Amino acid sequence: MIDHSHPDLSISRQCELIGLSKGALYYQPVQKDSYSLHLMDIIDQQYIETPYYGSRRMTAHLNRIGHPVNRKRVQRLMRTMGIEAIYPGPNLSKRRQEHKVYPYLLKNIDINHPNQVWSTDITYIKLRGGFVYLMAVIDWYSRYVLSWRLSNSMEVGFCVEGLLEAMAKGKPQIFNTDQGSQFTSDQFLRHLLDQEIRISMDGRGRAFDNIFVERLWRSVKYEEVYIKEYSGVKDAKSNLAKYFAHYNESRPHQSLGYKTPVEVHYA
Repeated sequence: MIDHSHPDLSISRQCELIGLSKGALYYQPVQKDSYSLHLMDIIDQQYIETPYYGSRRMTAHLNRIGHPVNRKRVQRLMRTMGIEAIYPGPNLSKRRQEHKVYPYLLKNIDINHPNQVWSTDITYIKLRGGFVYLMAVIDWYSRYVLSWRLSNSMEVGFCVEGLLEAMAKGKPQIFNTDQGSQFTSDQFLRHLLDQEIRISMDGRGRAFDNIFVERLWRSVKYEEVYIKEYSGVKDAKSNLAKYFAHYNESRPHQSLGYKTPVEVHYA
């Protein structure tokens, strides 16, 4: 943990050594009223089960289980959580025009070695009395989690930190993201472009375009987050650090021939 009275190591250096951004040290969880947090927890768990639920279906689900809320409130909560419905086919909704859209490069591609394709995403993590956001970078072939970060905002900084940590370990041929503002920002993309890494972006609202990150979130939620109640950001970071170490080093994957991600990634 951080020692504010250490005579030889600055706070910045201590944060660097344990992989924690200095900003994250002072993060406070995002606060909302207790009922909104309860609704968000329900939405999160339902979304993991049915990611194709948009605000209309999610509102119907909440009403059906005894929470008479209107759709506008559900839309606000889903926006806050950074989630939207994904679809089995093309989503024909109007595309945002404020950023460059890169094509999706992974359709029918044969993923056959580590560092061929990496991808990233952001998910909602509940805390006692609040919440934070989690991002991770994963290798598609090995399922190895190269880096992860927590933040109390959806600003791009923590995503850039996670990207740079991952790139210190290697370089992918293709990097896949969704079209979220963090991943389409110049601050994020320039690090990929500088290294001549090909950029791939999910179709808006498309299911399976980033399937391995979706599977990672499902594992993280069911095996770690949902069975605990993190008291705050430090508690979440400590427990997630243990989980990701277990996920990478000790948890065999059937799809990997019951090897662990670290065994496959560094084979």
